[in-house]
Amino acid sequence: MSVVTRFAPSPTGRLHVGNIRTALHNYLFARKHGGKFILRIDDTDRERSTAEFDEAIRDDLAWLGLLPDQVVRQSERFDLYSREFDRLKESGRVYAAYETPEELELRRKVLLGRGLAPVYERPPEDARAPEDRAPHWRFRLDHAHPIVWTDLIRGEQKFDPKLLSDPVVRREDGSWLYLLPSVIDDVDLGVTHVVRGEDHVSNSAVQIQMFEALGSAPPTFAHEALLVAAEGKLSKRLGSYGAPHLREEGVEPIALLDVLARIGTSQPIEPIADLGELAADFDFSIFGRAPAHFDPHEVELINGRLLHNLPYSAVADRLPSGATEADWLLIRPNLERLSDFAGWFDVLHGEIEPPELSHEERLVAREAAAAAEAIAWGAGPWRVLTEQLKLSTGKKGRDLFHPLRLALTGRESGPVMAGLVERMGKVRAIERLNAAARR
Repeated sequence: MSVVTRFAPSPTGRLHVGNIRTALHNYLFARKHGGKFILRIDDTDRERSTAEFDEAIRDDLAWLGLLPDQVVRQSERFDLYSREFDRLKESGRVYAAYETPEELELRRKVLLGRGLAPVYERPPEDARAPEDRAPHWRFRLDHAHPIVWTDLIRGEQKFDPKLLSDPVVRREDGSWLYLLPSVIDDVDLGVTHVVRGEDHVSNSAVQIQMFEALGSAPPTFAHEALLVAAEGKLSKRLGSYGAPHLREEGVEPIALLDVLARIGTSQPIEPIADLGELAADFDFSIFGRAPAHFDPHEVELINGRLLHNLPYSAVADRLPSGATEADWLLIRPNLERLSDFAGWFDVLHGEIEPPELSHEERLVAREAAAAAEAIAWGAGPWRVLTEQLKLSTGKKGRDLFHPLRLALTGRESGPVMAGLVERMGKVRAIERLNAAARR
């Protein structure tokens, strides 16, 4: 059996960390098994769905490297839904209901007041339809047998259909709710595995009967524990942490994917630059049922570790014009984000603002400029320069190296000075030492 998965976002907003995780796991599982990854845009909500969000979702997935093999939109499949809906009506699995939201809420309170589960009560078979009210439509659950399936993460799941309400599948105005169109799509597209959050477990129980009513075997389900932050369920702050934020911050998309691929599992989170390698090790059997704790700081750490190992060829087209492999190898150990490279490239080959030094530090810079004039700028000029300055100034350690780093780079810390000084060249180094001594 060829594996087919799908990611089904609604185009009512941008991708955040929670649904990126769902997309990633569907993608990795399909790729591991040589299968197909479908993007299904759930745009049945005509008021909230927009073409702009549709485009943004596809753009974000492309930026993340999660390219779908097929894209479908529910708004283009209404004829299919209507045909299958009519078939379910004819078989008696879909029926008209007429209660108002107010009537349903009142009945719910009555049942709760009696200590009973607030399960929808079907109207009598001979109940007359109100003449002044259009119906909404419910799927009739079969109460004869329990609903049982084996979940790839949660193990055996069992639901008593008598404790579930017949779900509304179509509104009075003819618009669709999520449950039935999703099942019709999964059947039509040949989806074999549905991977989503554990908050959909009860939906899956209902949908299993919908698959069977349509004459199709249900797919295999994998319901994942939800992401949580330190303060509990995914906060609004983390809810906005996603592709737009990462792109603005200059974080490598694979850094986020490395974290999301393995949090909640027994595998270590490591900087892996290749999605194929992530897919090869992906396995639902090692996912736990406890909430998966997401820490944005972990993404930052992985991002830095990734950059420190990336070859020049992987980033050359994103570096400033003129940046060489030698520049990259010198600067990359000090990077947290790739965008930081440009600042250090200016330190090597551009202009910096002369720093403000104390009187003693200016004297060190003046002495260093004079010493630099006299030495040959071949291999290892930093060692020769500092050895001479130790003798001429009597200074060492921080008293010597701190003013030199500030004068030459304008920064308190950074890559090793030996490499920086050699790459910036003698003329630029002397100019900076003199400028710092005069300020």
